Amino acid sequence: MIIYLNGQYIEEKDATLSPFDHGFLYGIGVFETFTSLAGQVFLLDWHLERLNQSLCDLCIESTIEKPFVLDIIHTLLNKNHIAGGHARIRLNVSAGRGRGNGFSADPYEEPVVFVMISPFRPESILDEKQGVILQTRRNTPEGPRRLKSHHYMNNLLAKREVGNDPSIEGIFLTKEEDVAEGITSNVFWRKEDVVYTPSLDTGILSGVTRRYCIEMLHAMGASLEEGRYPVSHLLSADEAWMTNSVQGIVPFGRIGETVLTNRTISTQLRTQYTKERLEYKE
Repeated sequence: MIIYLNGQYIEEKDATLSPFDHGFLYGIGVFETFTSLAGQVFLLDWHLERLNQSLCDLCIESTIEKPFVLDIIHTLLNKNHIAGGHARIRLNVSAGRGRGNGFSADPYEEPVVFVMISPFRPESILDEKQGVILQTRRNTPEGPRRLKSHHYMNNLLAKREVGNDPSIEGIFLTKEEDVAEGITSNVFWRKEDVVYTPSLDTGILSGVTRRYCIEMLHAMGASLEEGRYPVSHLLSADEAWMTNSVQGIVPFGRIGETVLTNRTISTQLRTQYTKERLEYKE
């Protein structure tokens, strides 16, 4: 597979990262994962908005522009002969070497940008997931907000708890026992006429597809509340679903022992999201 690495298109086996890169030494780096369908990337502006805010938070002196990213994606699609332009893409910015030989408060002036791509089959998206309430608790962000960063140990421990079955999504609780988010997703649920989702002050990631759902729910005139909710609130829902930028919107058929068969709102959201993603043109 050919990847992009700081201005070069090279075979992945030839790609190297300095052992002095602070993304490796200290976890100072961020990434975005998304898909292209027929070469089109849905909601890329929002991904880059979040990425650039994160770079600013980490004092990584770089701004990633949309034309730059699209050029890389289209080049990688061609060089890797990705059928139909359907691909899963990871855009990563690592801090690079710091000044001097150690840890410092100085900004990072020479980050490392790399983009990896692999084939994606839209038909692989599942019709439903099974939610499992994790024993592993969601850690708190290391700064004022959670970044999509190289700090992934909490997610790894959660993944080891539930295993590799793609039909299962682990759901974190906070240390206060409030519902937080999935291992790689945000979560929503509906009780009667109100939709609920954990608020960002629980320490969750501000997901791009979460943002899409919130905007769509407002456009639909649905009643939406963001807050802190005990797990019992989720388990008494009429329906529930997860969101992320690769799988989109996927309903939960079950969370623990709670069976969820109603999909009134989640189906509307999923249908609209799928339609917009398939029809999107730059």
